[in-house]
Amino acid sequence: MTTPSTIRVVIPLKVKRRNGRPRIVPPADLDAVNESKPDPRTLRAIARAWDWRRRLERGEAATLSDIAQAEQVTPPFVSRYIRLAYLSPTVLERLLIHRRPCALPLDKLAAAALAPWSEQQRMVFDD
Repeated sequence: MTTPSTIRVVIPLKVKRRNGRPRIVPPADLDAVNESKPDPRTLRAIARAWDWRRRLERGEAATLSDIAQAEQVTPPFVSRYIRLAYLSPTVLERLLIHRRPCALPLDKLAAAALAPWSEQQRMVFDD
């Protein structure tokens, strides 16, 4: 459901399988900014957080505890890492499309998602 104050972020990504494992890849017309690659665990965690967010928005899960039970993890784990679904569009674009590595470990990246969008890019990347 969208309202006039809703911001919709559309990131054109493709999921390809390599050795039976899904891999998120940017569109072919975008080159990576540099040769270093982001941590695959970070990319998986962001994808997982977005999945959880979509489940809540569609009503497939009523609470974070429902998600935790379905995923067989603790509610605090879901609460901490669902924040990744609320990273700024700029940070998500640099991580997912341009494949910039994050300067933070995953737990600190999740904490950075609580900061205002205007500050997140400075916190997440070594620029």
